[in-house]
Amino acid sequence: MKRASPFHLNKDVIMASSEAVEETKSSKKTAKKTAKASSKKKTTKKKTTTSKKKTAKKKTAKTTKKKTTKKRDLGDYSLVIVESPSKAKTIKKYLGKGYQVVASNGHIKDLPKSKLGVDIKENFQIDLVPITGKKDKIERIQELAKDATAIYLAPDMDREGEAIAHHLAEEIGKKKKMYRVVFNAVTKSAVNNAIENPTELNKSMYESQQTRRILDRLVGYKISPILWDKVQRGISAGRVQSVALRIIVEREDEINAFEPEQWFSIHGVCEKDAQKFEVKYYGESATKKTDLTEKDLVDKILSDVKGKSLDVIDVKKKERKQNPTPPFTTSKLQQEAANKLGFTAKRTMMTAQKLYEGIQLTEHGMQGLITYMRTDSVRTAPEAMGALREFILDKYGKDYLSVEPIEYKKKGSSKVQDAHEAIRPTNLAFTPDSVRGDLEPDQQKLYELIWNKFISSQMSQAIIDQTTVMMEREGHFFKANGSIIKFPGFRTVYLEAAAEKRSRKGGDDEDDNDAGEVKSGLLPVINTGESFTPIEGPTEQEHWTSPPPRFNEASLVKSLEEFGIGRPSTYAAIISNIQDRGYVEKTENRFLPTELGIVVCRMLVESFPNVMDIKFTAGVEELLDQIEDGTIKYKKVLKEFWKEFEVTLEKAKEEMKNLKKQLIPTGINCLKCEDGEYHIKWGRNGQFFACSNYPDCNSTQDFKKHLDGSYEILPKNWFHDNCPNCQKRLEVKKGKYGRFVRCEDYPQCDTTLPYTLDITCPECNVGKFAEKKSRYGKIFYGCSNYPNCENASWTKPYVQDCPSCGYGIMGFKETKRDGKHLECAKCKFKLEWEQTKYGKEELEKQRQEEEALKGSH
Repeated sequence: MKRASPFHLNKDVIMASSEAVEETKSSKKTAKKTAKASSKKKTTKKKTTTSKKKTAKKKTAKTTKKKTTKKRDLGDYSLVIVESPSKAKTIKKYLGKGYQVVASNGHIKDLPKSKLGVDIKENFQIDLVPITGKKDKIERIQELAKDATAIYLAPDMDREGEAIAHHLAEEIGKKKKMYRVVFNAVTKSAVNNAIENPTELNKSMYESQQTRRILDRLVGYKISPILWDKVQRGISAGRVQSVALRIIVEREDEINAFEPEQWFSIHGVCEKDAQKFEVKYYGESATKKTDLTEKDLVDKILSDVKGKSLDVIDVKKKERKQNPTPPFTTSKLQQEAANKLGFTAKRTMMTAQKLYEGIQLTEHGMQGLITYMRTDSVRTAPEAMGALREFILDKYGKDYLSVEPIEYKKKGSSKVQDAHEAIRPTNLAFTPDSVRGDLEPDQQKLYELIWNKFISSQMSQAIIDQTTVMMEREGHFFKANGSIIKFPGFRTVYLEAAAEKRSRKGGDDEDDNDAGEVKSGLLPVINTGESFTPIEGPTEQEHWTSPPPRFNEASLVKSLEEFGIGRPSTYAAIISNIQDRGYVEKTENRFLPTELGIVVCRMLVESFPNVMDIKFTAGVEELLDQIEDGTIKYKKVLKEFWKEFEVTLEKAKEEMKNLKKQLIPTGINCLKCEDGEYHIKWGRNGQFFACSNYPDCNSTQDFKKHLDGSYEILPKNWFHDNCPNCQKRLEVKKGKYGRFVRCEDYPQCDTTLPYTLDITCPECNVGKFAEKKSRYGKIFYGCSNYPNCENASWTKPYVQDCPSCGYGIMGFKETKRDGKHLECAKCKFKLEWEQTKYGKEELEKQRQEEEALKGSH
């Protein structure tokens, strides 16, 4: 059967057309042949032009039709506005037809960058302007809002989210039905429930956010120009970040002022039934510990007990119960992710945000996997509690479920964000194993951490048997401790990092040590009256007290929380800010204040004691809480702050030291000219010695100031190559973008080169590895022969033949799992640091330093 033609033409028309064609063919046959070649181009061009016109017409008609259809197809719809595109996609799937979901991509308005934006004389009126690049987004939202039957403002449920909701309402106008909706989790039930039970905009919460923003702007925009004038341009101050800097600087002061003290411990090893156990000296009394600080007493004890048996005078057995801990709050999540996973606060929050907004699962589509990740609360919703207890019962059994539901309460008086639940999985059907493969590595690790913490929170107690054995000889008392996990309870699933660390040191867990070694934490059955002659020792061990450690990510977050500086949701931003401004550097995962950070901190503490006061900063957070509660007016808070701040500001402008003009004589003679004296000057990279005869003498030196006030000229850091222009030495200097090298004869010779390692690139055998900074401030090493050679590495390269593939370069890495090691850039083979010549040299240097320290004491 022939397929029917889509065209239905009149028969007479077809016949007439055929006749006309035949006539044309007969009469113009010859002419057509002659003109064929000459008209070919013209005909083609005409056809193309005609074709283009037809296509353009069709396209225009199609576009018009499409636009009309789109507008008509939308029909009656409600508009939902959220913060992020990924969340918008997830929510659209849940709500389906009848809803349009659009993302604001965070804040749409803010104070202008070019000016203060706060009119203090007009009762702190603020000038909010669209954020750069957000104009099109605002117009799109306004266009969708015009035809919407209802508008649901659904940014996040914190203060910043409330501010975004208010800004959206201002831009849309109040002609439409407008509602505020919040949900603790991006799940179908939570979203639908929020839409069915909308609330109104929270003015008090918005005023609290406004107050915080205005205070931050006043401090930043009023103090920073003073620092530009007195120190250097481009640096800044912040209401919260400057106080965080103060905590780090004061810890560094404690470390520098610390004087180590010597102490001793005495250890021995006993054995029973082929099981070895350790005994430690306790004291001169069975009831009071004696600190061993005198070498004479240590020698006497060792002399009294050497070669003699230790009599067991007391054995105490005690059953200890260990309770589970609550699900994560924001700060606890940041701390545990830092300790267990090595995540920064910023990395933790970015990963958690993705888990909250939604992940595309293979079998379930887009799903929000965790509840809202900015919370101070430790509570769990009743329905989630029920589901959790049922899950534990099914998976682990009755013995592992707590007898009664455990209701956790937040310690302290803080109430901020306590209306939200703790961070937990949204659905226990999405186990970590079931979503493996759908999550990125960071997401998988963090999800498992959140999952395990939540599951363990309603499990039974762990039961630990603890045994303490007291021994005595010649009036000297020794102790042996041991513990065994009788019932693991919640520890089956989760153990916090601090407890985990204690266990590794020999607290609670059994260790899988090799046979014959002393098993930490384990004891054989020992009875009163028995005697043991040590098979090893007792011998002394010498120790030195240690200074307080520098902050790492976890301990800094913990301190910020304890001091009440900022909020958990802002910790990541605070830590990033002080690093970005060059006030703090991260060395071996510890925060170290730079010279610039120390100087700026001291100047701010001296000139702005209130702003830099930890208690004052914590007090501001409490005032923000009160504004949110509606118990205090925000304008009153701003007026009281400005009244005192204005006076301090004017005083600082006049009295703050001007480091740019400051010249401090040192009494140290110039090393270059005959009659010059070194003065301390301040440059863009900190303090340095400069000759008083400048510009006739351009001698400069780096120095170190000792606690007693004396100065030490630091030796020059000479580069491994000479200046290519004048052949003089090149000096390693530190600049804004990292290290660089400069001719020692500067400014007579202005040669400046990138800092390179004395390692030839194995790829091109021409360039050397240059130390560079990425756009985000991270150090990497790239071939100096770039762009001819693009070889680069994020890890510092070392000359070391790979034992596996023979490649001549390996990169230095340090991880919790593998410790310090070198890793091959090609085959990823790992070599322990101690096995390399560099590791051996480092150990030898440490040994020499320890010997020198002992000698000095």
